[in-house]
Amino acid sequence: MNKEIIVSARKVRRKKKVVKTLKLIILFILLLLLIMYVVFAVLYKGGSFSVNLDRELYLKNNIIIYDDPDYKEFRSELYAETLEHLDNISYKWLPDDLNDRSNGSHNGENFIAYTFFIENLGTEIADYWSEVVIDEAVKGMDEAIRIRVYKNGEEVTYAKMSRNGTPEPETVPFESDSLVVREHVVNFSPGDLDKYTIVIWLEGTDPECTDNILGGQIRFHMDFKSEIIK
Repeated sequence: MNKEIIVSARKVRRKKKVVKTLKLIILFILLLLLIMYVVFAVLYKGGSFSVNLDRELYLKNNIIIYDDPDYKEFRSELYAETLEHLDNISYKWLPDDLNDRSNGSHNGENFIAYTFFIENLGTEIADYWSEVVIDEAVKGMDEAIRIRVYKNGEEVTYAKMSRNGTPEPETVPFESDSLVVREHVVNFSPGDLDKYTIVIWLEGTDPECTDNILGGQIRFHMDFKSEIIK
């Protein structure tokens, strides 16, 4: 009888140990999933397009960025609304008045459009650098993507160089695989304001727009800096 009790006690202890181990494993997995969720939430917080302002431009020159003329407050980042799905379209399908629509996000079917401003609220002449950067391109989406930049009504469309080494029709080639365009703006005087509209779409007439990029994604941001470190 005592022997049976000892054996049963060992089984109970073994069972408790197994249950405790399983609980620790489950807790570890849940913690790992939580960490992954937080990391991805931070990485993809900006969506498909965001705008960043160098704090030095604000502190030294009182230069700010905003997408609402009624809310001219310092912000280091602006975020455009993203699209969950981006199917290919032709540039000919884009509306002609994208630069004249409402400020902030004004996306359409299968294209991202975002209008914002940079303004010198200071008392001295300044300058700034702007650059559009590709943060991530999955499954080669950068091969067929188009980025149109309107600046004060003037537009330029950028695309990655074609595989045969020539610019895509009616576009200016990216400066590098990750840098779309860089510009140095000088004599940005007190009261000066530059209006930008960024339009992003997948160009269906591009030879690289094939089924190979299905399920891909792409993220951009635009920086405004006091200087460029090369």
